[in-house]
Amino acid sequence: MTYVVTDSCIKCKYQDCVEVCPVDCFYEGENMLVIHPDECIDCGVCEPECPVEAIIPDTDGDVEAWVEHNRKFSEAWPNITRKGEPPADAEEWEGVKNKLEEHFSPNPPKQG
Repeated sequence: MTYVVTDSCIKCKYQDCVEVCPVDCFYEGENMLVIHPDECIDCGVCEPECPVEAIIPDTDGDVEAWVEHNRKFSEAWPNITRKGEPPADAEEWEGVKNKLEEHFSPNPPKQG
């Protein structure tokens, strides 16, 4: 079992979860985080830390697509081990629907 990050994270990217992860299995994209499913130890400490409830266990219903999404992008994006600042407009994106289809960026984080 593993935990995965879903589209609720897109454009919110609060990163509270990164602070508590004992194995540093989070990876950062331009506008969301993902968990590497092979590195996650299923401790669950990240799930309650997410203010937008974007982190779920892979046993919650039909989440196989999210496992693959997390795997694909954790292999392409840089590992993140410290909490950064969320986007200035993060609160405005909470609860927005269709974020994966309309707002997801496959790019790594912008440097600078």
